[in-house]
Amino acid sequence: MNTLPKTILLHAQSLPEGGVLSPKEFLHLGSRAAIDQALSRMTKEGKLLRVGRGTYVTPICSRFGTRPPAPKKVVESLAAQSGEVVAAHGAFAANALGLTQQVPIREVYLTSGRTRKLKLGRSEVLVKHVPSWMLALGIGPAGAAVRALAWMGPPHVEESLATLRRTLPPSEWRALASSRAALPSWMARAIGEEAARG
Repeated sequence: MNTLPKTILLHAQSLPEGGVLSPKEFLHLGSRAAIDQALSRMTKEGKLLRVGRGTYVTPICSRFGTRPPAPKKVVESLAAQSGEVVAAHGAFAANALGLTQQVPIREVYLTSGRTRKLKLGRSEVLVKHVPSWMLALGIGPAGAAVRALAWMGPPHVEESLATLRRTLPPSEWRALASSRAALPSWMARAIGEEAARG
């Protein structure tokens, strides 16, 4: 193995599970064509997985065989690399917050960046661009509440807010209530009405 693939592989193996590699990280080692060729060859050999255009990860080897890294870890790593905000879809948030018993089958994440599909072994993960208000409160409980409410929709907003008011920590409820100006009218009105009941 010549030094370029060896260096790339050593770097890839030093990353935590889901850590992403980009060809640009290795431009100091050779031409873009040589780097692309090395990454392509290592993908064919099964040493790397190509999850998207210009994005690679290391497969995880265990006593049960080789598997792709956990989608959540890959998405978090991409977010850290690109500076995007990435959060779980509203359906996941609604389930986690106890607003629905439905468990989403497909893994979908919401992002401030561009929409893209990631290929992780046999599964595909959608990272979907959404309006800034959906991510304005970040990835904590108040932000999850906004995405859950958006997914539940206007017909379920009142019962959902009554549950959230009981279950969210007081500081998170206050953050949700004080973010009304950035939210869609139907959601802002419902949050205001629930807050006024207190």
